[in-house]
Amino acid sequence: MGLTAALMRAAAARPQVLLVTSPGGTAVRLAVEAELRSRDWPLASTPAGADVMVVAGPDCPRLRSALGRLWQDMPQPRAYVRATTADDVPALLDAGRACLSSPDRQRAESRTPGCEDEGPSGHDDEHREGCEGEHREEGQAESGHGRSGGGPRDQVHRESGSGDLGSGGEHRSGGVDHEGHEGHEGSSGGEHRSGGADHEGHHGGPGGERRNADADHQGHHGHHGHGGHHGSGDMEMPGGVPMAEPGEDRDGLTLDRLHLPLGPVLADWPAGLVIRVVLQGDVIQQADLGELSAGRVTDPFWARPWILASAGEPVAVGEAVRRRAAARLDSLGRLLSVAGWPAEAVTARRLRDDLLEEAPSSVVLSRAERFARRVGRSRTLYWLTRGIGPVGTADARAAGVSGPAARAGGDVPARYRQWLTEVLDDVRALDSTAPLDPVAWESPRGRWDAERPPSAALAGLLPGLLVGAELGAARLVVASLDPDPDELSAPSLEAARG
Repeated sequence: MGLTAALMRAAAARPQVLLVTSPGGTAVRLAVEAELRSRDWPLASTPAGADVMVVAGPDCPRLRSALGRLWQDMPQPRAYVRATTADDVPALLDAGRACLSSPDRQRAESRTPGCEDEGPSGHDDEHREGCEGEHREEGQAESGHGRSGGGPRDQVHRESGSGDLGSGGEHRSGGVDHEGHEGHEGSSGGEHRSGGADHEGHHGGPGGERRNADADHQGHHGHHGHGGHHGSGDMEMPGGVPMAEPGEDRDGLTLDRLHLPLGPVLADWPAGLVIRVVLQGDVIQQADLGELSAGRVTDPFWARPWILASAGEPVAVGEAVRRRAAARLDSLGRLLSVAGWPAEAVTARRLRDDLLEEAPSSVVLSRAERFARRVGRSRTLYWLTRGIGPVGTADARAAGVSGPAARAGGDVPARYRQWLTEVLDDVRALDSTAPLDPVAWESPRGRWDAERPPSAALAGLLPGLLVGAELGAARLVVASLDPDPDELSAPSLEAARG
C-alpha cells in the first residue's frame, strides 16, 4: 500500500487533463486552459492518456452518456471534475489531483453506481469526482471491449498533429460515446486506431489512415477512426451500428459507404456542432448539419458586447474589438492545432488570454505582429492548406455570410490570413472609447443579428464545402470557418450581463 500510494502521488504531480467543453462553456474553457498553462499541466489528446477529465461549462443532458464513455476509457487512477464558473477552476483542479493521489478515494469511487446512465456525475464531497461505471455496453462482451477497468490501452493511433507542421507523433486512443467524442486529432498523415465509438462520433485530422473498433447508436460511429468492419444485409456491429453498405462513388466504382457523425465533442471542434457525413473511403459523399446539443439558452461569450450594445447598454469600441481580436486568436489557435502547429497555437492562445486580461495595445501589438508574420508567411502551412474549402466572395454574400469569411474570398489560407490582418487592426484600436454601434462594427463571426446570428450562415456553408473533401481536410474547413454554436441559441440580456 505504501508503494502504491507513493507511485500515485508521483503520478499526480503533473496530471494530464482531458478537457471537454459543453455548449455555453467558452468562458470556463478559457479559464481552464489558462490555469493549466500556469501550472504546466499537459492537455491529454485522448481518454487513454488522461488522468483527470475536466468538463467546462453547464450540464448538458444529451452529452452525459458521451462523457460516461470517455470516463470508462480513462485508465486508473483517474478523477473527474466539472467547472461551471471560471472561479471554480483552481480549486477543482486541486481536488482532481488530490483524488489521483489517494488509493482510498480511487477504490471508493470505483464502486460508485449509476454512472452508466448519466455519465460522470458529481458527488456530495469536496472533490466532486465522477464514478467508474463498471458496466459493459450492450454487445461489448462479444466484441471483447468490456470497460470495467481502465481504458483500452492497447489501441494506439499516430498523428502528425502532436508535433510541429508535418511531424509525426503517437497517441493512445480510448473510446467514444453516445454524442461521440474523443480526445484529439492530428493534422497531416499518420495512422489512427480507435477503441469504442458511439452516436455522434469524431474523427481525426487531415489525411491519414484510420480504423475503428466498436461503435454505437443510429448507424454512426466516431473517434477519429473510419473504415473497417464492412458487411452487408441486416447485420450490425456491437452497439447497434449497421455494417457499411456498398454504393457507387462519383467515379462509378462500388465502394462501402459509412455513415459517421462528426462532433459534437471533439478537441479543437466547435462545442455542440454535429455534422453527419457519408464516407466512401476517405472522401465525404454527403454532409448534413445535425441538431445542436445545447438544449438550453446559452451565453455566446464572444458576441456579448454586441448583444449588450443592441439592447442599449453602453459599450466602448475598444472593449468590443478587444473581445473580437481575442475571438479570432482563439479561432487561429484551433486552426493551427488542427493543422499540426502546436507551438504557434499556444502563441495565439497566450495573446488571446492577454487581451482578455486587459493588456494594453503597447504590450500586445509587437507580439501580435511577430505572430502574424510567422503564420501568414509560413510556406509549410500554406502548402498544407491551400485549395481546401474555397468560398468566393459572391457565394459567401449570397449565403448570408459576413465578416472575415466573406472578405477573404478564397480557401483556408485566405481565411486565416484575413483573420491575422483583422487581429492587428483590432489591437491597434484597443484604446477607442467611442460608443459601439453594433451595426457598423461587426461581431467576431460577422454582422450581428440576434434573429439570424452570423454563425448560422457559416454553419450553413459547411455541408456544401465538405462534400467531395477528404475527411482530414474537413477538419481544416470547419476550423477555418469556426462557427460558434453558442450563437445559435438566442441569448438573453441577463446572460450577456453575467
